[in-house]
Amino acid sequence: MDQMSMATGLRNSSDVLFLMLGAVMVFAMHAGFAFLEVGTVRKKNQVNAFVKILTDWSVSTVAYFLIGFPIAYGISFLVPAGDLLGTTQGYDLVRYFFLLCFSACIPAIISGGIAERAKFWPQVLAGAIFASLTYPIFESLIWGKNASFLQGLFKSIGGAEFHDYAGSVVVHSMGGWLALPAVLILGPRMGRYIRGKSHPIPVSNIPFLALGSWILAVGWFGFNVMSAGHLDKISGLVAVNSLLAMVGGVLAALVAGRNDPGFVHNGALAGLIAVCAGSDLMHPLGAFVTGAIASVIFVYGFQIEQERLKIDDVLGVWPLHGIIGSWGGIAAGIFGQPLLGGMGGVSFVSQFLGTIAAILFALANGFVVYGILSKTVGIRLSDEEEFAGADLSIHKIGAYPEDHVR
Repeated sequence: MDQMSMATGLRNSSDVLFLMLGAVMVFAMHAGFAFLEVGTVRKKNQVNAFVKILTDWSVSTVAYFLIGFPIAYGISFLVPAGDLLGTTQGYDLVRYFFLLCFSACIPAIISGGIAERAKFWPQVLAGAIFASLTYPIFESLIWGKNASFLQGLFKSIGGAEFHDYAGSVVVHSMGGWLALPAVLILGPRMGRYIRGKSHPIPVSNIPFLALGSWILAVGWFGFNVMSAGHLDKISGLVAVNSLLAMVGGVLAALVAGRNDPGFVHNGALAGLIAVCAGSDLMHPLGAFVTGAIASVIFVYGFQIEQERLKIDDVLGVWPLHGIIGSWGGIAAGIFGQPLLGGMGGVSFVSQFLGTIAAILFALANGFVVYGILSKTVGIRLSDEEEFAGADLSIHKIGAYPEDHVR
């Protein structure tokens, strides 16, 4: 009996450590979001990018702890501390930490689309709503306590449940499609389009942009591999599929983007976003193709968004996370099939339906939340504040304070 108890305790401890390490890796990805945005926006908006990401993370932590995680999984932490450990040495606590990192990705993704002209506190409030209500409700329908209803519907129609191993759709597509209404309601930055003509605003710092991409890429292996949840369920296939999809994205962006460093570094992210859903099902070559296609979608999708549709989505989060996240959900239904070397057990019809459901849910929530905020407190800086930059207008200090010393 003692040996059995020791074995159980060791297994529980291993799972807690496993998921905690994954949580830390995904937490580090938020530094990647920050540097990706800081490297893209102009110098006068760099402080704002850093503060937004950290504030959104902090607010999401509290919102998901008190409201979001209980909605998604039916587990409340409003009990004595001794009860929180339970018989699993606090596994539910680190599970909350890990899944919080997914939830907090939503406002971090949106931040890149609305950069340089959004008010600070209205966006913090929007992020809190998404982390506490919007995201957890959909999470509960796919992964959580209410999954039986929607997943049962998908299975009855398509023959299998909707499969999203690490969140191509639940996290990334959701974030990208939530961002689109915000970008549309905000409108373009001053000077971005003049009399119908596009005037691209160059990125401010390629090394920072590249650093953000690298941090995100490294942390993504925690995002995908540790989605197993338990040490005995870890999959080397997930790790290698993530690697091959990332590389496929880089190489495709190198060609399609004609050596453009912004496209190359975002190409890595495009591949990783797309492979999340089917990383446990695909053959590595299928993952490579999935990532390559995702990267091409981003290169041309970003150009169409910016130049033809004239949508001023600063970091291109709608094509990168929204459209490519949706592609990832559908790709799992294609490259997960045994005919293409996949593990099987997945339905293209179910993947398509689940992806469409996420898009509609996100768009509805995005237009409601940002529409109400726009009509009440307002979501855009004044022309004078935008011209001065969010750093000085909101935070009263620039990224390079010595530049203002005389």
